[in-house]
Amino acid sequence: MQEATPRQTSFLIELNLFLNRFIPVTTPLAVALGLIFPGVFINLRPFVIFLFAVMTFSGALKFTAAELVTAVKNPIPILLFFITSHAVMPSAALLLSSVVFSSSDIISGFVLLFAGPTAVSGFFWVAIFKGDKALGLALILLDTFLAPLIVPATLSIFVGQTVSIDMSGIAVSLLFMVVAPTIIAVALNETSKGKIPKIVCPPLDPAAKICLILVIAANSSAVAPDIKFNDPQIWIICLLCVTLTTAGFLLAKLNGIAARCGSQKSASLIIAGGLRNNSVVMTIAVTFFPETAVFPAIMSIIVQQTLTAVMGRVLTRKKDEQAEATPDIKNCNEEQTHPE
Repeated sequence: MQEATPRQTSFLIELNLFLNRFIPVTTPLAVALGLIFPGVFINLRPFVIFLFAVMTFSGALKFTAAELVTAVKNPIPILLFFITSHAVMPSAALLLSSVVFSSSDIISGFVLLFAGPTAVSGFFWVAIFKGDKALGLALILLDTFLAPLIVPATLSIFVGQTVSIDMSGIAVSLLFMVVAPTIIAVALNETSKGKIPKIVCPPLDPAAKICLILVIAANSSAVAPDIKFNDPQIWIICLLCVTLTTAGFLLAKLNGIAARCGSQKSASLIIAGGLRNNSVVMTIAVTFFPETAVFPAIMSIIVQQTLTAVMGRVLTRKKDEQAEATPDIKNCNEEQTHPE
């Protein structure tokens, strides 16, 4: 495998950083492309699982098993994350959406959205807000690995009696989209001692961002005939997405307080707890649910990254300079600094 020249590598890194900065813009743009040009992007639907696997593989290449082991030494923050993300938030989604909407499909879409795993892109936001990368990594990997079990189980508990769901199909899709590429990527990183990521990541990272745009556009195109932005219901769905997503960030902040975490681990909990992998949720919704069940995922894609930027900045702000300079080493284990 030939390594790119320094100039090529520098260009690709800068391109990836550019695409990272504009995620809050590119993800809603991808929705717009799919809705405006459905005849073009619908042709990508058969390749969505493959494109998603590329995205997952790209993100997981930076992960190591040693970082995961370090993070799970203190399981309390991880347990709190799973309780709030996969019990409290789906319950809140079911309750609020049932009050606002009469459509069982839309209600199922909200439960699915908040039953989904945390976003792999959360690792990027953890770095931005100077969170604990080991904990961020552990939450992403564990939630990803357990998604084929947790997502079908959550749907069965909360909406199984309302809609007909192919649980085995959802589990298999998650295995192909997130679990298998993650295992392969981490194994390649470990066995090559970081050499393969050094060669592959510069071109693969920006390519993964393009895959994200194509996945969102392809899934949006599948529901283009059914979504009408002049319908007040769409904007009510959007408002509820904002409300529930904000609640997810706030609950995650409370997790950090309950676990008596320092600022770094708290930041990782906030990002992982507030973000949902709405691309994989959207793919599942389009594949296994009626059309209207996809609407919450579409609205979430439009608002989530911007909300992450705002909530991350607000909730990870230090109280004073002394607190920032002297992290709490007694609680939630000692905070660790990891290289970028």
